[in-house]
Amino acid sequence: MKARLVAVGERAPDWVATGFSEYQKRLSHWLPLELVEVTPGLRGKGRDAARAMSEEGVRVLAAVPRGALVVSLDGRGKAWSSEQLGQRLEHWRQQGRDLAFLIGGPEGHAPEVMAAADESWSLGPLTLPHMIVRLVLAEQLYRAASLLANHPYHRA
Repeated sequence: MKARLVAVGERAPDWVATGFSEYQKRLSHWLPLELVEVTPGLRGKGRDAARAMSEEGVRVLAAVPRGALVVSLDGRGKAWSSEQLGQRLEHWRQQGRDLAFLIGGPEGHAPEVMAAADESWSLGPLTLPHMIVRLVLAEQLYRAASLLANHPYHRA
């Protein structure tokens, strides 16, 4: 099983890119994780935010591998503890499909993206910068995979 993170936005700050890369490397033998960055829609004065979100949605869906189980990151999704995420990861493994995690733009996901998602995951009630969500997602996937492997990384 492989995972792809499809994220709206480009050029993460160095500290985010470094942290993400570290967890991506740690995950490589349990759950290879690929990052695909999607160009944000144009926003600003005189621009339609809904149109920008819709355009992003088209690009996000085009980046999802065929047959992948799709998990959108969304504040209205289900919040899982690290242990529960480990159980979800095991459930997903048993389905034998690759995974696609989706991070939207400033307004969130387009309706068509949410409709295509098999599940929706919330990192909690806080509003987080989307670049930080990349890092948190990678760390939590590593934590979940280490729990399943009985690795001592997670000490609750």
